[in-house]
Amino acid sequence: MFELDQSQIQEYQKDKPEYYRQLAMQLESLLSEDTNWVTNLSQTSAFVYQMLPDLNWVGFYLVNSKDPNALILGPYQGKVACVHIPFGRGVCGTAAETLEPQLVADVHAFDGHIACDGDTNSEVVIPMMANGKIAGVFDIDSPVHNRFDQEDADGLTVLLKTLLASTEF
Repeated sequence: MFELDQSQIQEYQKDKPEYYRQLAMQLESLLSEDTNWVTNLSQTSAFVYQMLPDLNWVGFYLVNSKDPNALILGPYQGKVACVHIPFGRGVCGTAAETLEPQLVADVHAFDGHIACDGDTNSEVVIPMMANGKIAGVFDIDSPVHNRFDQEDADGLTVLLKTLLASTEF
């Protein structure tokens, strides 16, 4: 149904904002079938994993109901991942604690980086807010150094907002 082809990679490289705008419309349509949060987080992680080049992990870490100062692994695409991440630790924990997107060109230079997959070299993490509080983070990893820029962070933020508008938490 959704496959990334060479023409889309060229479109992405030529005009990222427009490419992300198109992805947001496709994601909105994809998520229109149901409002269940597990379903929609699963669909979103699979969709982004398939539609953006040079990724090796896409998914969500959610606030742990047993420890509200930690994240727990949620729906994702990629290799087996870390399960628990305390707020303030690693890129995901930093995004959850600061409520600020984290754009990391080289994860190995990030103080406190948690290496779940040794092949990951860059990362972008967007805090996920629901009902006025942190619900988790949207985490996207790449084996390519400097893979993400501000246009990617902005576009992924739009995709996250599309997800949140279509989902009941």
